Amino acid sequence: MKKVILTGVAATLLLSACVSKKKYVALEENLAQTQSQLSKTQVEKEELETKLSKIEARVAEYNAKINSLKEISDSQYTIENGQVMSNDTKAKLENTLKEIDPAKVAEAKTMEDKVNLAISHNLKKSISGEDADDIDVFVDKTVVMINISDNLLFRTGSYSINKKADGILGKLAEVINSEPSMEVMVEGHTDDRSISTPMLEDNWDLSVKRATSVVRKLQKDFNVDPTQLIAAGRSEYQPLVENTDKDSMAKNRRTRIVIIPDLDKFFALLDSEAETQP
Repeated sequence: MKKVILTGVAATLLLSACVSKKKYVALEENLAQTQSQLSKTQVEKEELETKLSKIEARVAEYNAKINSLKEISDSQYTIENGQVMSNDTKAKLENTLKEIDPAKVAEAKTMEDKVNLAISHNLKKSISGEDADDIDVFVDKTVVMINISDNLLFRTGSYSINKKADGILGKLAEVINSEPSMEVMVEGHTDDRSISTPMLEDNWDLSVKRATSVVRKLQKDFNVDPTQLIAAGRSEYQPLVENTDKDSMAKNRRTRIVIIPDLDKFFALLDSEAETQP
């Protein structure tokens, strides 16, 4: 009997030992899984922190850009055509307008009209006397277009440039040289009278030769980079008015110079040059 009891106690202890070992193994497995999950969670946490850091950096960058744009907008004025003018340039514009006949200023209804009037006035300061009437300037969107009458640039039927054109071409050269990225197209235009000489076949020939004469002078005499220049001939096919009389024909005989400037730089240069005029 005593032997049976001892055997039972031994079996019970052995069974208890077996159950504890299984629990222990299970706990070890559970611990390993927990540790693995914790390690995975830690990696995911670090990845999220990295992403968050990048997002915060981008937000800070965007905020800096927004603040920069606000600062720019505080010091700029937008013309009707979308061109941007700084308040400093606007002040210079207003000072220039004070020099102009009030009747002409009153006719300038929009800011674009006033810009045209002021740029034209400053350019004409380099030309003396009646020759100033041979220049017409206007701004179309962000493009400045300058029409110069052939009375100022050439003799009738010729493509040799007059010496008296040096003033306006010199000032234009300074504008071009101030901005290396600027492209300038020089267009020759004629009236509708036919021409045929040993040197000129027709109006196409005359208009192109006049444009190339201006381009060469800008390059050779005023050191304009030739890569910025384009020469084009329009012949008689883009008249400003109908060729009905001598005056209208004279108006159509012109050289048009088309430039795409930074308006602030363009106006500032013209303004500073105008201040040096006697």
